[in-house]
Amino acid sequence: MDEIPVIDISGVLAGDKPALARAAKELQHAYEDIGFWFLKGHAIPQSLIDRVFSEVARFHAQPMEEKLKLPINEHNTGYLAIGKATTRHSPGISQNNLPNVNEAYFIKRDLPADHPDVIANKRFRGANPWPANLPGFREVIVDYCQRMEQLALATLPIYAVALDLPADFFKEAFREPQYQLRMSHYPDTPQLQQNEYGLAPPADTSFMTLLAPNKIPGLSLRTASNRWIDAPQIDGAFLVNSGQMLNRWSNERFRATPHRVVNQSGGDRYAIPFFFDATIDHVMECLPTCTGPGNPPKYPPTTYMQFVTAYQKANYDHVRTAEDEAA
Repeated sequence: MDEIPVIDISGVLAGDKPALARAAKELQHAYEDIGFWFLKGHAIPQSLIDRVFSEVARFHAQPMEEKLKLPINEHNTGYLAIGKATTRHSPGISQNNLPNVNEAYFIKRDLPADHPDVIANKRFRGANPWPANLPGFREVIVDYCQRMEQLALATLPIYAVALDLPADFFKEAFREPQYQLRMSHYPDTPQLQQNEYGLAPPADTSFMTLLAPNKIPGLSLRTASNRWIDAPQIDGAFLVNSGQMLNRWSNERFRATPHRVVNQSGGDRYAIPFFFDATIDHVMECLPTCTGPGNPPKYPPTTYMQFVTAYQKANYDHVRTAEDEAA
């Protein structure tokens, strides 16, 4: 029961209805019994994935003074230095975590400077801060994000059918999805203190997270049987998990699976998780197939804006400090 399912979506992408039904049944098992699955049959070129990893390494190889010119901001875009985030939302998994031993650069949808949300400084809808001295970096990252958005959208019918909903159920909720690419660098950490990790065990906030294949070990997953397993690597397959938003939306029918990172590979480790969510102001209330007599909704309705604002304040030092100073 702890084996991570492998789901080939090529038939779904080709419009094959029996393939959609098969993939939905496999996804239902993945999220009710395991929490993760491998996605195969996508159209993301391996050459592009390799290029993104190279660009991420190039970004983190810059002098610290260059990276600090792009400090993470209220939109959760920009550079976050090592030790500036602490996973505080994993009760029952790990307690009193120390700051995470990783650095990361975050971007969201690349909105133009004249976009109404940018002009209004709407939270989580700002213009991305880009490095000035890395020619070609922005173009590669934006291309990857756009392709990943299309891939994630193409999987939504599988999610809907797996939840006993019409295949187009999520269309309106994702009319302009929120997404974020986290470009992480985990230095080698042969010695760690108690409760210290590259990334302490969180469950992602997202509707879904797509993690590109990574040849460097370090990621571990906690299965439904509460057993920690090292994430295997399958060539060309994305490792996908649901997060707290889908967990809430499905009234806990679909799991939000904890995972952690410890890099003791002897070298640097990079990761490029792509977090995918509903339109920023779409109200997510308990799905109609996930409630009934004896199973009332466990959570009030929420939006991406409301949920991620609370998450940021709990886990990112720059948000806690700014809000404490303003109080």
